[in-house]
Amino acid sequence: MNDEQQDWFGQFTPARGVHLAPPPASPGPRQEIVFRRSARARSYRLSLGRDGVAVATIPVRGSMREAQRFVELNREWLDRARERQRRRPRTADVWAVGTTVLWRGEHAEIRPAAAGARPSVCLGADVFRVPKLEGDLRPVLEERFVRVAKIELPARAWELAAQTRMNVTRVCVRDQRSRWGSCTVAGVVSLNWRLVLTPEVVRDYIILHELMHLREMNHSARFWACVEEVFPRWREAEAWIKRNGGYAGL
Repeated sequence: MNDEQQDWFGQFTPARGVHLAPPPASPGPRQEIVFRRSARARSYRLSLGRDGVAVATIPVRGSMREAQRFVELNREWLDRARERQRRRPRTADVWAVGTTVLWRGEHAEIRPAAAGARPSVCLGADVFRVPKLEGDLRPVLEERFVRVAKIELPARAWELAAQTRMNVTRVCVRDQRSRWGSCTVAGVVSLNWRLVLTPEVVRDYIILHELMHLREMNHSARFWACVEEVFPRWREAEAWIKRNGGYAGL
């Protein structure tokens, strides 16, 4: 039980309890669906990765037949999710001076800082040192972002945990590729460093979302009532994530 973990981002639980029709025909290129069995999963789940590959999770007592039916039941949701993903803005692969990137919820241009002893660039009101102004700045800037995240995100998580009287044992900042955060029943909260790229409303929502899993380790109506109680703006945050999740690197 102590190893149980509730993930949020990328884990969608569409309509349950309905059995339907025959499985669909094999999807074409970029429409791949991967079926994976999970000893931890309690129900069938469908998620869409940033690479466009859908993953259907099969619980330990589940079957491939039922998983295929579950996918067919949620085919409309998957089509909508793929369309949202297609419409999301994407950040540039190479970051140079003049490139616009997401930083603290704003689309900020990488600008050279005032001349000094060491080269630096500005993103909004923040200044970051870089080895040089030429070439791809993305690796060094993302390294700086991670450093900021490891300071700011745990501090905010502990603050919100105290406000909501949640018993958190540890806060970790990680490089998660498919979710914004997670929380274990033992009180360990893991946060994606990319939360420093998002607006404060999104950052706080994700943290409080994970904290509320310490009350309800599921996504039941009772869980969402807890989220509503501590963060009524959660719908606004979710809308931002749907529009900009890809731009933030997820």
